[in-house]
Amino acid sequence: MRLISTLKTPVAAVAALLGLFALASTAQAANPLEMNFWLSGPRYDGNLPPCEAALPSITHQFAEKEGKFWNSELRITAYGKIRDVAFRPWQSDNIPRRYCAAEVLLNDGKARPVYFSIIEDGGLAGFTDGVEFCVVGLDRNWAFNPACKAAKP
Repeated sequence: MRLISTLKTPVAAVAALLGLFALASTAQAANPLEMNFWLSGPRYDGNLPPCEAALPSITHQFAEKEGKFWNSELRITAYGKIRDVAFRPWQSDNIPRRYCAAEVLLNDGKARPVYFSIIEDGGLAGFTDGVEFCVVGLDRNWAFNPACKAAKP
């Protein structure tokens, strides 16, 4: 009972917390067997394909997402106005990305803008280039909202 009444003051509570930290064990450096040998880090080439190379992947991923998660029959039927927006817009140390924009025609007859990026070693387990995309107005889980702003550089 006496301990609880003394911890009601902020100074006593801070002192008790510092006392607990003093009793904790200290961190140890990694021994030679735990160190990472021969791992120098990623080496990016910056050799990314043009924007048109990502279109089949976007078509497939869009159809899968709409059908599997949103129970929708929407499909991409055509692309137009494909253009490169930016290549490695940040420091050269970052993962290389090519940002692109296009216009898609869906099977409902509407044309919508799509923004996408090709990411070096961003695919499955880093073996292939990855593709992230956002179709304006169809970002149903709001991953890139508002209006796909987060999919742009």
